[in-house]
Order: sequence, then structure tokens, then C-alpha cells
Amino acid sequence: MTAAAVLRQALALALGAAVSLGLARFSYALLLGPMRADLGWSYFTAGAMNTGNAAGYLLGALLMPRALARFGPRPTALAGGLVTAALLALHGVAVSDAALMALRVGAGAASAATFVAGGLLAARLGSQAAAAPAGQRLPGAGLVLGLYYGGTGLGIIVSSFLVPAFLQGGVAHGWQPAWQALGVVALAMTGLMALGTPPDAPPPAAAGAAAAAPWRQLGWALAGYFCFGLGYIGYMTFIISLLREQRLGEGAITGFYVLLGLGVVASSWLWAGVLQRWRGGQPLALLNGLLAVATLLPVLSPHALAVYGSGALFGAVFLSVVASTTALVRHNLPAAAWPRGITGFTIVFAVGQIIGPSVVGRIADGPGGLARGLAISAGLLALGSLLAALQRPLSRQDQR
Repeated sequence: MTAAAVLRQALALALGAAVSLGLARFSYALLLGPMRADLGWSYFTAGAMNTGNAAGYLLGALLMPRALARFGPRPTALAGGLVTAALLALHGVAVSDAALMALRVGAGAASAATFVAGGLLAARLGSQAAAAPAGQRLPGAGLVLGLYYGGTGLGIIVSSFLVPAFLQGGVAHGWQPAWQALGVVALAMTGLMALGTPPDAPPPAAAGAAAAAPWRQLGWALAGYFCFGLGYIGYMTFIISLLREQRLGEGAITGFYVLLGLGVVASSWLWAGVLQRWRGGQPLALLNGLLAVATLLPVLSPHALAVYGSGALFGAVFLSVVASTTALVRHNLPAAAWPRGITGFTIVFAVGQIIGPSVVGRIADGPGGLARGLAISAGLLALGSLLAALQRPLSRQDQR
């Protein structure tokens, strides 16, 4: 396999992350304000919609071991992308809270299929690159994982331009065309992912039947990742609403979200070496700590420097937290345990995301508003940093 082939496949897989997170989840922050105004939602109801999305994501993650074993990762990823695209388009014809909640749940389940299966394919691709003969210079496994998860940034950037272009202000349900446009783009990206990835190869020789993962020995990392799920989703759900409350103009908000997306893309290169070098919880601890700082900045000051600094830092870090757990699994577990290891971290992540939006929304409806809710999110991320720092690399005995 050549370096160009590795990069081509990694970038094709990155489109799956763009669909499953960038379009299906994080575009909602841009649509929350218009939908809340049109449908008369409280912040709690607005947050509950992303709670529903995260609950669906958890359901999808729970089904992943069986789906991966039966269908393989590539068909699972592509099917998830197609279903996600259809459900995003259906957001553009729904108006009732019940229908929108059902669609958010369904989109979460479908996006989990794409994201988990794509992460497994990226881990395998990275290992193939790492096992290349001496003298054959291929991208490192850390860069491959970073490119995959950094694909979410592409979805965020596309959403930043697509949603404002299709929003129809001053008319009832003027947010619906934006959802329909997101569905069309998700379908196109899924098609490109299919064209850029080869049929599933057999799993690594060391892998046979899926092996169990030593959850107790990974407990500190799991706890730190749970806090990440709790904390980051509050920022990604409500940061645009906070900036609108602080009277940032729509053009400036678009610029903020584009900057955040560019940070996600850049994170592929920023943290590749860290993910490759450290086998324990150090990357997760470092990245959680930086996210806590990024989340606090717009709470402490509405100044443009603080706002844009927050977006750039948050974007450059938050998807690398997800990549760090895949790297942790790849460093510390045998290949046969990778599917369950990745799925286990995904489940913990999803549980945190289920709780986070509704909690922040409930706090935002009370004294202190969104600023207080995001301050609590920052505290949870700081706690996650401390917990992850306690995770040590697993010995061979721990892996059994």
C-alpha cells in the first residue's frame, strides 16, 4: 500500500465522521435558535433534542458489536450514512416536537453505526500503515486516526455555510430547507466514502472472534471520557445561542463556527504525535484540560479575542479526545478486542452526551443562564482531565 492510498482511504473515511457528527449532530447548534423561536421551546426542550440524539447514538453503539460481526465495518458504516442522510432530510418536513425527537433519536442511532464502524476501519488502516516494511514511508497511525476524526471539522465547516444559506427568516418553519440541504449533502458524502474505500479486508491476523476488553483496568480513562461526554456537548449545543445572547452578529457567528471547524481539521496534524507516543491516559487528560479552558473563555468575556480564541482552541482539541480513546484501545488491547474496546468507549461517551444537554438546558433556564451552564460544563471537563491522568498503560497481564 502506498502513502497516497493510505491518505485517500483515510480521507474517504473522514467523510463518514463529517456526516455522523458534523452534519447530523453539530449542525443543530446553528439551527437551535431559529427552531426555538419558531416552535416556542425553552432551553431545556432545545437541549432535550440533543439528548434524544445522544440516546439514539447510545442505542446504535450498543448494537454495533453484533452488526460489525454480521455485516463487517464498511457495509455498516455506509448503511449508517445512507440512513442518516434520509433522516436529516425528514427533519425538513417535521414540525411537531414528537416527530422531531423521533428523528433526532433515529439520526443518532444511524450516525453511531457510521462513526463506530469508521473508527474501526481507521484503526485497522493505521495498523496496516504502521506494519509497513522498513523504508516504506507511510502516514503514522496517529495521523490516520486524526484525519478520520478531523473529518468532523469538514462537516462543521459545510454546515457553517449551508445552514445560513438555506435558512428562511421571517417565515414559519423557515429552518426546514436547511435540514433538507443537510440531508442532500450527507447523501453525497456517503457516496464519496463508498467510492474511496475498498471492500472489507479480513481483520488483522491476531484477531479471531471478538475478544473481551479489560474494563476495570481502563476505568480511569472511561471515567475521564464520561466527563468529556458530559462537558463538551453543552458547549457544542449552546455556544451559538450564547454568542447570539452576547449580540455577536450572524456573520461573526458564521466565522466563529468556520474557525471551530478548521480547528478540527488542523487537529489531525496537531495531536498525531501525542496520540502515537503516549500509551496511557496522558493525551485524554491534556485534551480535556484544554477544553475546559476553551469552554470558560466566552463565559468570562464576550470580547472577540476570547470568543474566537475559544472556537479555535475547542475545535483544535475536542475530536482529538475521541481519537485519543481509539489510540488508547489500539495501544493497549489485542486487535481481537478492538471492536469491543472502541464500542465500550463509545457507549460511555454516549451516556455522558445523553445527560449533558438537558442538564445545561435546565440550568440555562434558571438564574445565570447559558453562561452558568457552560461554566459547569467546563468544570466537568476539568474533572475529566484529572481522572484521565490516573490511567496507566496496560501490561500484558492486564490485557487478559
